[in-house]
Amino acid sequence: MLALGLALPFVAATAQAQSQPSSKVTAKTADLVLLPLTNGTGGWQTILDNNIKTANLKDLFVGASLEVGLFTKTQSKSKNLVTDVSLANAKVEVQVLVDGVPALPGTVVYGRRSQTLSATLEGAIAGCLSIVTNLDGSTSIIVDTNCVAPETIELILDSTDAAHFNFVAVDVPVGVHNIAVQARVNTSGSAQAGTFEALATVGKGTMTVESVRLIKNPNVPVDVP
Repeated sequence: MLALGLALPFVAATAQAQSQPSSKVTAKTADLVLLPLTNGTGGWQTILDNNIKTANLKDLFVGASLEVGLFTKTQSKSKNLVTDVSLANAKVEVQVLVDGVPALPGTVVYGRRSQTLSATLEGAIAGCLSIVTNLDGSTSIIVDTNCVAPETIELILDSTDAAHFNFVAVDVPVGVHNIAVQARVNTSGSAQAGTFEALATVGKGTMTVESVRLIKNPNVPVDVP
């Protein structure tokens, strides 16, 4: 009888917990390119999303891991010792939405590159030289600056790295919530006589969402030896 009496509360508590299911952790992965090589400034695009159910007032801890690729190309053309500068910028920004509302800390830069190429060159003078006879009978070599062709320097950088960041949504109410990871590409640049090109991409990705209760007071004392 004693054993039966102790077992009944456990069975009742288990049944009650099962009658109110609540997801604790959810994940989403992608092994394909989520955003192709893109230039210009694009809008936010949802690349990963999933749902999670909270039975009580909870906080959500969201981790987003992404492969980020950056491509920049700058070319400078210079002659007659005139400096030419070309600039290329590429950036991938990421945010997490919880039911359409940005989670903390907001927009995060997963990859950024600023590439500047400067050249000050005399130029190619082959075929632009002439010999003239001076009044005193001596000779001089004259360079026709209009004939001089620009010398060209070009720099190309292409890289892919994996980046991870944690996002937080506090005091999420009871119910089913949609979690979405969004990314956008932002590229720009400038050139004088040369050219520039800037592209960015998002490769494979993983999103994890955990329902937790975070410490509300951020001033947690830490002992420093």
